[in-house]
Amino acid sequence: MGEFESPLWEDLSFTYIGSRQVKELNSIDWQAFALTIRLAAVVAVILLTVGIPIAYWLSFSRWRWKFLAEALVALPIVLPPTVLGFYVLIALGPRSPVGRWWQTLTGHTLAFTFEGLVIGSIIYSLPFAVQPFAASFASVDKKLVAASATLGASRLRTFFRVILPLSISGLVTGVALSFAHTMGEFGVVLMVGGNIPGVTRTVSIDIYDKVQAFNFAAANATALLLLLISFVVLSAVYAWNRRMMWLCK
Repeated sequence: MGEFESPLWEDLSFTYIGSRQVKELNSIDWQAFALTIRLAAVVAVILLTVGIPIAYWLSFSRWRWKFLAEALVALPIVLPPTVLGFYVLIALGPRSPVGRWWQTLTGHTLAFTFEGLVIGSIIYSLPFAVQPFAASFASVDKKLVAASATLGASRLRTFFRVILPLSISGLVTGVALSFAHTMGEFGVVLMVGGNIPGVTRTVSIDIYDKVQAFNFAAANATALLLLLISFVVLSAVYAWNRRMMWLCK
């Protein structure tokens, strides 16, 4: 009888494991995941647009007090997210000039909206985009920049024809880091956006809610998926940079 019990037990085990995996997948808040990916994508695109001129200025400016600007850009790295989120919430509130202007324009405040999440995430992820951009710009051979200027090219033309093509790896790294960092935000998005399903509820807040409800299996499934996405993004960046280094040799 023993040799006939084993296959039956294996079938039951696989059935149980399969049903458990399906249950865990069903417990994932896909709406929160979609909102988080949309938020991260919007923030990454905006930071690419805004971060490039900031990084260029930080790389080539000779202003005496430039270190103050560098410290201001890097401040979100060391500042507690709840502190940053609190001041962003105050700045976007109905009593602030920005909040009043937005409320007059749209009829609602920026706080506890997707637009407010975007603004808070841009500020929080700014150094993760600007610093790789600036490091990449600064690493460009100054002789090439000087040669371009000698040939009569303007600063703008030199930037697009010399500096930018040689800084692709830094740009890719900055965009990927800002995207991955935005996906994992918690303190800032909670302070600025709250926990409104479909509007401001991100994956990190969803995981926190599941842990608070002692639903560890669902929290684990969501966290593993977020971990996998972050790992894939970073692996792609490192593979890209390695390939670019190999092509430049």
